[in-house]
Amino acid sequence: MAAAQAFSNPTSTTSVISQSRIKSKPTSSSLFLKPLSLQSPWLGIKLSLQSPKPRPHSPSLRPITAAVSSSLPTAKPDRVASTEKVPKWSRRAIKSFAMAELEARKLKYPTTGTEALLMGILIEGTSLAAKFLRANGITLFKVREETVKLLGKADMYFFSPEHPPLTETAQKALDWAFDQKLKSGDDGEISTTDLLLGVWSEAESPGHKIMAALGFNDDKAKELISLSSKPESVDG
Repeated sequence: MAAAQAFSNPTSTTSVISQSRIKSKPTSSSLFLKPLSLQSPWLGIKLSLQSPKPRPHSPSLRPITAAVSSSLPTAKPDRVASTEKVPKWSRRAIKSFAMAELEARKLKYPTTGTEALLMGILIEGTSLAAKFLRANGITLFKVREETVKLLGKADMYFFSPEHPPLTETAQKALDWAFDQKLKSGDDGEISTTDLLLGVWSEAESPGHKIMAALGFNDDKAKELISLSSKPESVDG
């Protein structure tokens, strides 16, 4: 009956709605104390809205930090005694290694070999080892050519992994450079010169064969060692 009267009198309907809104209008402080209730007097529908609880204040989040590794893969990590200082690879050597992986992927090879390490040194280009190679006529273009001659072209539909694993001889080259730095007792970093000489130390590796084919020999290796040991030499 009340509903019929409300429909027949628009003015009273508006009044009822307005009063309902006024009564149900919550204050800002009551939002977090009790539910908000809305009721339609002529339809008999009651809506109850639970206001969200206030979020507790959280302390400021710690910034995300990223660490850049200063080491390259080592086959025997326990080769260093606990009392010894672990030698670090130089920035140029680490970049050369990264470029070697990238070059292996460009050539679509499944692994990173000594030939890739050689190309990585030349691509990095700013180290004493890279400058010495170029001064002796060993360029990136020539090394690539010799690599394809020696190892052949990869299948054009093959996709290398993001980080092609090291070949056995490439791992030995890295380990040789690491061990030589330990034996020397030098506190300096393992440089690209050490890396290049590590490639040369693996006589049966593709990298060594390519260097030999392009004119590198033991005398050149001794000359490079002599240059890198000079006080004014900037190696890396």
